[in-house]
Amino acid sequence: MKIYKLLSLLFISIITLSSCSNNDDDIQDNTTGNLQVKFENGFYNLGDIVLNQTIQTSVKGQKHQFSTLKYIISNISLIDENGSEFKYHYNNPDKGAFIINQEEAKAGIVFINLNEVPKGNYKKIKLGLGISPAAYLIGQDGQGLFWDKAKQEGMAWSWAAGYIFTKLEGNYGTSTPDTEFMNHCGNMGDVSSNGTADLYREVVLDLPTTARVNKDITPSVHILADFNQYLSGKTTLSLDTSNNMAMGSSAHLVNVSNNLINMFKVDHVHND
Repeated sequence: MKIYKLLSLLFISIITLSSCSNNDDDIQDNTTGNLQVKFENGFYNLGDIVLNQTIQTSVKGQKHQFSTLKYIISNISLIDENGSEFKYHYNNPDKGAFIINQEEAKAGIVFINLNEVPKGNYKKIKLGLGISPAAYLIGQDGQGLFWDKAKQEGMAWSWAAGYIFTKLEGNYGTSTPDTEFMNHCGNMGDVSSNGTADLYREVVLDLPTTARVNKDITPSVHILADFNQYLSGKTTLSLDTSNNMAMGSSAHLVNVSNNLINMFKVDHVHND
């Protein structure tokens, strides 16, 4: 009987220790870290874009340069080695939307920081270009702060409700860029009710090196944005008097949006 009781107590102790060990592992797995995303805006053959200086020639022979280059990134997701997806403040612009402004680039880089990212080995990153219709329709709750920021930075319409997703301004021409253009892509109001084109786009990018997020490592994901896609992308475009002042969601801006979502590529990842 004593041996039986002793064995029972020993068995209970082992189970308790095992349970504690598993709980410790669970706590460790629930730890979080940070991740930085760097955006480098350039032309694939000319390097980083310097506003009012860098001149690109499109495949149709048209020269253009940017004086303003801004776009909104939102709905960032990280996909790990098991295919699980962590959505970073999905459809919550106040916490999960960012304005990438080339004017703020330091050594050609504009960066954003993601906090409280679950520990994990991430293989892919998903980006939204613009603000999704679902996020817009939540109203002021969840986007009041970002809405104010967008207005301050000129990324909201002054004559309609909604965000400017991509703001491209500058000059274009045949021999020299001497004619002004403004292409502002974005949704206005509820696109479903209005029957207008939805210009929000998403893309999933492979990471060439696993981003290892934990409490000791803050990976940096370096993304190249090739703005040669603007006029020389999937659909080759030319600027003229019919579209050089296009704003909203015209057919030309649908093509621009479809071109620009293909400009992103992860160049490298730093795990340090």
